[in-house]
Amino acid sequence: MIKTIAATQLGIPGCTAQHATLATVELPIEGELPSLVGATTWLNSKPLTVDELHGNVVLINFWTYTCINWLRQLPYVRAWAEKYQDQGLVVIGVHTPEFEFEQTIDNVCRALKDMSIDYPIAVDNEYAVWRAFGNHYWSALYFIDRQGRVRHHHFGEGNYEQSERVIQQLLSEFGTGRIEPDLVEVDARGFEAAADWGNLKSPENYLGYERMENFVSPGGAVLNKPRLYTAPTQLHRSQWSLSGDWTIGRHAIVLNQSGGQIAYRFHARDLHLVLGPSVRGTSVRFRVILDGQPVGTAHGLDVNEQGKGTVTEQRLYQLIRQPQPISDRLFVRDQVSGCRSRGICVHVWLITQTDTPSQQATGK
Repeated sequence: MIKTIAATQLGIPGCTAQHATLATVELPIEGELPSLVGATTWLNSKPLTVDELHGNVVLINFWTYTCINWLRQLPYVRAWAEKYQDQGLVVIGVHTPEFEFEQTIDNVCRALKDMSIDYPIAVDNEYAVWRAFGNHYWSALYFIDRQGRVRHHHFGEGNYEQSERVIQQLLSEFGTGRIEPDLVEVDARGFEAAADWGNLKSPENYLGYERMENFVSPGGAVLNKPRLYTAPTQLHRSQWSLSGDWTIGRHAIVLNQSGGQIAYRFHARDLHLVLGPSVRGTSVRFRVILDGQPVGTAHGLDVNEQGKGTVTEQRLYQLIRQPQPISDRLFVRDQVSGCRSRGICVHVWLITQTDTPSQQATGK
């Protein structure tokens, strides 16, 4: 178990590119690097042990491939792995699944290929590594020095400059070469594009009843049984409803017959939905409508200007990316054929940006 110390206690937020030096950040010892033997399998590498990693600076990144918080952090982690690998940095991604389908190795392998990840990945399907670290968040970064001591951590997105300064300092400690103080530059696009924090005004939500909020279809939710749902006459911001024949389960909702709809009134630049076909290897056609009209220039990566898209695999789908100005909008997804839906999330899971780490990351 790692004793965690809030990042604000370390004096790091005041560190800037113009004035920071590798010697100005005081990093306490938070604990020893826990064992990684609980990983169920490894990808891109043979299994790595604490003893083998001794003498390297290690960055542990807890992630799961549908998490939008992590997706926007990824371009920085990928850039750090490439820039500092010859100077003693080992980046290890610990994939701890949030949803059942994220336990499937083929799904994780496809994500690694699609996202150009080539650093070692510890697959943590049984949460053994997660528990060893005492971790509670996607995404999470743990910074380990050459002596195997945890010296810093960061939960959620942001603070990329400070994180890279920590890497540079740890590399410089007991190192033999000079660590240049310049920072990586990333060209993040698509899912990886930085959040539009000023327009995040709707909360994170899930469709399974275990964590579901703001569901307003008349009569409420019937759990674990098929039911014909209808939409209310009006939705207020952050409320959502179903129309058609759905089954609301603990972790997911399932459309039982074609023609179902999900409606959601939201305020954000982007809207994402975690989707998957009920039968592996099949495809599901759907249509997105915004304020009663085709989405046009507000379409996301996974739909065209007419709002048409197809679900082919279990992952996060970007349905809306609005141009400015951003206002309250009514999203409706028409289902053309049966589909299993897991976790509705609007942009960054629509968690409001604050300085509180627990509010910057999706916790479990």
